[in-house]
Amino acid sequence: MTVAEIIYNNQDTPTTVPDAESIVTSLQELVGPSNLNADQTTIQIRAAALFTRLKALNRASNAAARTYKQATSEARSEMDHTHLGLQNLQYEKRHLEREIEKCKQFGSIYQDIPIHTIEEFQELAPEELRTETILENEHQLTLNRLSFELEERQRLEQKRKELAQKKEELIKQGKNKAAIMDNVKLQIETLAKTAGDVQKKVNDLVKPISTSTTPAS
Repeated sequence: MTVAEIIYNNQDTPTTVPDAESIVTSLQELVGPSNLNADQTTIQIRAAALFTRLKALNRASNAAARTYKQATSEARSEMDHTHLGLQNLQYEKRHLEREIEKCKQFGSIYQDIPIHTIEEFQELAPEELRTETILENEHQLTLNRLSFELEERQRLEQKRKELAQKKEELIKQGKNKAAIMDNVKLQIETLAKTAGDVQKKVNDLVKPISTSTTPAS
């Protein structure tokens, strides 16, 4: 219970000080000149009743003081807790502000990647990546451009691998054909040499025959 609630709940209760003052006044009157001839028993009874009321007021006053003290302590503790929470929130706010500023100053690697221009993107990219809504959203547009760039590079890399493989196959075929040509050339040279040797032997055989068959003059 807060101090304000206790004050509100007790605002209709007579205050202790005026009641105590009226009791003290009544006690003074009992021992005053006007009651010198009064019945002492009656005075004692009235005095005892007044002292009882005074003690009750004292107990009530002490209880109220303890209640107010406890309420004040609770209110102070609640206030300290709230103040600490506020300080934590302010610290967290400053921390987030610093992190946001760091993020703003952070140079992402995508900024250094050469990609298609906006015009090229609008011309080459699929329609679902370049709708009017996307073109008006800078963040989503950047994501789509990077995604399209990745797909294009993957496609070109696949094409490069296919062409490289075809080149290797052509080189291999060329080497095989060159080997065949070299083999054919060697065979032709071998045949030509063999034919030359045979021709020489034939010529050597023909020459004596021609000499022996010539008629004497």
